[in-house]
Formats: sequence, C-alpha cells, structure tokens
Amino acid sequence: MKGVQFLIAFVVLALASSLASASDPSSLQDFCVAIEDYKNGVFVNGKFCKDPKLATPNDFFFSGLDIPRNTSNPVGSTVTPVNVAQIAGLNTLGVSLVRIDYAPYGQNAPHTHPRASEILFVQEGTLYVGFVTSNPDNKLFTKILYKGDVFVFPIGLIHFQFNIGKTDAVAFAGLSSQNPGVITIANAIFGSDPAINPDFLARAFQLDLNVVKSLQEKFWWDSN
Repeated sequence: MKGVQFLIAFVVLALASSLASASDPSSLQDFCVAIEDYKNGVFVNGKFCKDPKLATPNDFFFSGLDIPRNTSNPVGSTVTPVNVAQIAGLNTLGVSLVRIDYAPYGQNAPHTHPRASEILFVQEGTLYVGFVTSNPDNKLFTKILYKGDVFVFPIGLIHFQFNIGKTDAVAFAGLSSQNPGVITIANAIFGSDPAINPDFLARAFQLDLNVVKSLQEKFWWDSN
C-alpha cells in the first residue's frame, strides 16, 4: 500500500512540475522596475527590481515616438524600439513596442524575433509584408497593407516588410516580450564575428565560393 501511495505522490509531483514549467510564472507583485544596482534589488527575469516604494511615473514613461527617424541607410528603414531598455517599468510585463520608419522602397529585411510574436499596424504608406512557416513546408504568407491595416507575425518565424509606395511609410508594432530580440538573417549568416567558414556557406546555400566571400565582405546594416 505504501508503495502505491508513493507512486501516486510521485506522479502528482511530476505533473505539477511539468505544468509549472509550461509557461512563465505569474508575477507576485504589481511591477518590477528594472535597475542596474544589485545591492538594492532582487534579480527577476534578467533584471534587478527597484524597491516598489521608490518607483516613479518616469519608470513607466517614454516620449518621442511621434518623431520621424532618419532612413538614409542601405536598407532604407529605421526601427525605434521601446522595450525594457527604454522603459524600466516594462520588466516582467511581457510586452514592448517599436516604431518603424521606411523610406520609399525601404525595407525591414528578413528577420526573426526569438522571444515574441508581433502585431503590426500601418499608420502611413503601403507595405508588402510576409512571413515564412517552418520546415518542411516553408509556406509564404504575404499581404499588401494600407493605412489602418494590421498584420500578425507568429513568434520565431522569418518575416519582413517592404515599402512599395513612392512616399515614406510608418508602422508601429507590439511584441509579446519585454525584450523580444531580433536576428536579421543576412547579418547573422554573412556578417557574423568571427566569420562562418565560407566553404561551408557556399555548400549550404549552393553558391559560388567567391559570391559567399563577397557577401561576407559587405557591411551589413542593422536597422533594428
């Protein structure tokens, strides 16, 4: 009988452990304003928490997303993030925001956010957007977006935006992480430090070795 009771208890504990690790734990306080001073803080989700009694409205505030950004760069776009690095009060809240400015025919090159899904809202302009599903299908989902349109990019999938209009475009995007991260595909593959072996890349991408070396010699612009 004791053996059966032990087995039942073990199974219950195992199930409880698996359920507990299935998602991020719920916050046990109203907020956790990020600080760098570990002497007066508690380490939570990559940041230390300020004493809630010392928090101020400025810990939850950011200004300036109404200001157009300079898009005079090789890709013709600039991403202005508002994540936990800009608003300390976002720590543990699981959300962030970006503004994206596009020059005519500017693009936000193919990239992924390893820790967040994204919902994009077009404020001005016309954007061609899309994402590609994972292997083996690699199905492409695309849409032309106009002012007022919204599109969603699922977490971790490669996606992009391209201003197909003759005027500037502006979009805002919400992301489901305080620090979603970004991996720009071309930058990561051909602009890594140190460089990936070009012989390997030539075979992996079925390209001429000289083409790979030429790509690795380029300056890969990071608009994010």
